[in-house]
Amino acid sequence: MSWIDLSIFIAYLLSMLGVGVYFLRTNKNTDDYYVGGRKLSSLHIGLSVVATDVGGGFSIGLGGLGFTMGLSGSWLLFTGLLGAWLSGVFLIPKVADLARRNGFLSFPQFLEFVFDKRVALVAGVISAIGYLGFTSSQILAGAKLAASTFNGLSIDNAMLVMGVIAIVYTVMGGLKAVIYTDTIQWIILMAGLIFVGLPFAYFKIGGAEAISTSLAPQFLSLRSVSWQQIVNWMFTIIPIWFIGMTLYQRIYASKDTRTAQKGWFIAGLFEYPLMAFIGVVLGMFARVAMENQLLPGYNAANLDAEMGLPVLLKTILPAGFLGIVLSAYFSAIMSTADSCLMASSGNLLTDVLRKHNSKNSLRFSQFLTLVIGIIALLLALRMSSVLELMLHSYSFMVSGMIIPVLAALFSKRPDSKAALFSMLTGGGITLFLIVTNANLPLGLDANIFGIFSSLVVYILFHFLFKNHAIQKAK
Repeated sequence: MSWIDLSIFIAYLLSMLGVGVYFLRTNKNTDDYYVGGRKLSSLHIGLSVVATDVGGGFSIGLGGLGFTMGLSGSWLLFTGLLGAWLSGVFLIPKVADLARRNGFLSFPQFLEFVFDKRVALVAGVISAIGYLGFTSSQILAGAKLAASTFNGLSIDNAMLVMGVIAIVYTVMGGLKAVIYTDTIQWIILMAGLIFVGLPFAYFKIGGAEAISTSLAPQFLSLRSVSWQQIVNWMFTIIPIWFIGMTLYQRIYASKDTRTAQKGWFIAGLFEYPLMAFIGVVLGMFARVAMENQLLPGYNAANLDAEMGLPVLLKTILPAGFLGIVLSAYFSAIMSTADSCLMASSGNLLTDVLRKHNSKNSLRFSQFLTLVIGIIALLLALRMSSVLELMLHSYSFMVSGMIIPVLAALFSKRPDSKAALFSMLTGGGITLFLIVTNANLPLGLDANIFGIFSSLVVYILFHFLFKNHAIQKAK
């Protein structure tokens, strides 16, 4: 990497830390720290949502999908579009005004309002653990990018650099710093990929002729994906829009209900088709480059699919442009890492420890965010796959909480006991299946079995306690 690229990259990192320092001085309480004062516009909300949801993990992960399966990998983010618009129609109108009237800071506080404190506590624990894993996946994504770009930098050392920077400015600035940096970071990412990454890579690999001759026909098809894979993605990603703490924080941070809905509509369009196809196409370009020996020292045997895109960019981009695109990818990674760190911290403070109304709640929030960030960094040091860690974290949260949330939104008589046992069952079964690496039928993901177990338990307990109450009344 040239001194020009390094200077651009360092300037970007220092500017992100500067935003954290600025908001450190403006945050007055936990309302500022966790929900940004509840005054943010639809554009800031929309860009922050898509930056958080897509972020670096999906940016690097999409490149890996494009490298291994081509255009069909874009269906991953089509489920994100569906999730964004469905939650905009069904969730936001139910939650936004309620949150403003009651001063909610976290997602489980909504469940406490509908059910009870026990449900909120379990939801807080599940969400905090899930977002801890998700934060780790983003640190790992940043490390893979940095290690493939800086000569002599190991992934472990890259994780330390990435983790420390993301943790420090998040600890200082809270959600305002997160959302405003998200806006900047998403603009940098889009500009870097559309105006630098795509055109440079396209011409360097040899254009359309090289693509058509180097890749098998299935890489250029949208139908080269199994129905099981589509189902797995749908059951993992669509529900996260209904149970994601990072998303509830942005609903609460919006000026009003309509502002939040506009933000969700903006986010959906940015996810699909824009980011979905940019990510997989760049991954395909990396595959073409490898097949034509344009990546010196790399071949199919020693190139990790998720490293293909960073290696391609490092190889083809001239001085100056590499620094811009590298900053773009790091911006995406940071935009997700900081949001997930805030979500995990908020869950523990508000729903588990219940310290959000204490005298020193702001300082305690910052300390808690620091501790969780360090744990996430240690976890990242033990993992190898960005996309796998992300989807496992998603699965654990989704299977534990989606059924109680749907009951809260659509049931006329939500049942607290049924919700509590369904959460424990869904999250527990999914975690057990993941940890034991169980061989599941039809190639379906563990969270699908967790969700259906959660649904069955909710129905059984709901009618069990209902019938018991009827018998007692007689």
